[in-house]
Amino acid sequence: MPRAASTLAVIDFETTGISPGQGARATEVAAVLVRGGRIVGRYASLMHSGAWVSPFIEQLTGISNAMLRDAPSAAQVMREVGRFTAGLPLVAHNAAFDRGFWQAEALRAGLGEDPAHRFACTVLLSRRLYPQAPNHRLGTLAALHGLPRSGRAHRALADAEVTAHLLLQIVSDVSSRFSAQLCQREVDHGLLCALQRSPAGQLQRCVARYGRDAATAA
Repeated sequence: MPRAASTLAVIDFETTGISPGQGARATEVAAVLVRGGRIVGRYASLMHSGAWVSPFIEQLTGISNAMLRDAPSAAQVMREVGRFTAGLPLVAHNAAFDRGFWQAEALRAGLGEDPAHRFACTVLLSRRLYPQAPNHRLGTLAALHGLPRSGRAHRALADAEVTAHLLLQIVSDVSSRFSAQLCQREVDHGLLCALQRSPAGQLQRCVARYGRDAATAA
């Protein structure tokens, strides 16, 4: 009997700055669920933390202080998105950024750590798989692959959906490029995490080793 396809949650935050360590807070979060080669669920919400949005950030994201005034609290939103993604591995474009805000906002909300919430990074994966790209920004990769776009860039749901389509492209390309090493196995989150740590010239060896380890563990 074929194994059921796994579900991944693609995450994107909009924020007041670049790092929670420098006092920045999240202003919006989105999570897009991907399973079986398609998007199967969406969550998005503005989140009010009391932090001030600068004119530069408002111009970049379109999120204003007035919009956040009536938004649900950051703690409430983190509880909701935590339930929406419970038990699911996470993916983000430039995952170090989103992981930092995920952990900081979850801690502020008093949430325990979900052991499933490990991040794969589509920036790291794209650098290894698409060295021909002029850069590895989300918009550049979307144009390179002709990915569908909906909504304004630098809004959480629009960016999460583009990242989800990029993830599907990556999974498809890994499946076709390394089909012999995969032996019909699914390109799962564990393999994506292994590939993002692998030197670009050793991807085939990485896939083969991952397949052998998975077969041994089964």
